[in-house]
Amino acid sequence: MQNNLIVNATLAAMLLTSTTFATIVVKESPVKSAVRKGTAKAVTYTVDPAQSAINWNAKKVTGKHDGTVKMAKGQLTVDGNKLTGGTFVADMTTMRDIDKGESNPFNERLVNHLRSEDFFGVEKYPTATFKITDVKPIANAKAGEPNYTVSGDLTIKDITKPQTFPATVNINGNVAQATAKMVVNRLEYDIKYRAAIIGTAADKIIDDTFSLDLKIVANKASM
Repeated sequence: MQNNLIVNATLAAMLLTSTTFATIVVKESPVKSAVRKGTAKAVTYTVDPAQSAINWNAKKVTGKHDGTVKMAKGQLTVDGNKLTGGTFVADMTTMRDIDKGESNPFNERLVNHLRSEDFFGVEKYPTATFKITDVKPIANAKAGEPNYTVSGDLTIKDITKPQTFPATVNINGNVAQATAKMVVNRLEYDIKYRAAIIGTAADKIIDDTFSLDLKIVANKASM
C-alpha cells in the first residue's frame, strides 16, 4: 500500500512538471513567432526611371533656368503601407536645360557649362545620390498634401550633406509614388561660380540655392 502511494505521488509530480513545461512552451511560441514576423515586413519597391523625373530650377539676378536630370536607378523600402527608407541615383550626364527649347544654341552652351568644373564636374562625378536616413509621418495630413518628413544624405561631387524636406507618398498595392521639393545650397557642395560670397558683381550673381522637384514611381519587386 505504501509503495502504491509512493508511485502515485511520483507520477503526479511528473505529470504536474510536464504540464507546467508544456504551458511555458505554449506561452513562448507566439512571442517568437511575432518577432519572426516583425523582421520580415520590409518590402523593396524598385524605381522605374522611365516614369520618374527630376526637374531643377536655378535663379540669378537677371532670370532663371529650368531643366531636367534623369533618374538612373533607385529603390524604396516599405513596411506595410508606410515608407521606411530608400536610395536614389541621378545620372548627371543627362542634365538638360528646357526653358529655351532643345533647338536653341544657348541650351548646349549652358548645359556644357553646368557640366564643367565651374559647377558639377560631371566628367569626374557622373552621378549624384540621395540616401534616406529617417522618415517621419506627418500627423493628420490631408489627401494630396505632404504626409512625410524625409531626411537623408545628398551626395554631389563626392560631398555629402544632410537634407530634410516634406514629401507626399502614396503606396497602393504594387506601386509606390512620391513627390517632393528639395532646396539645395550649392555652396555646401563647393559650387561657388558667381556666388555673392566670392565678391561677384551684383548684376551677375547666381542664387546660392537651387531647387529639385522629384517624382518617384517604384514597383514592388517580384518575389
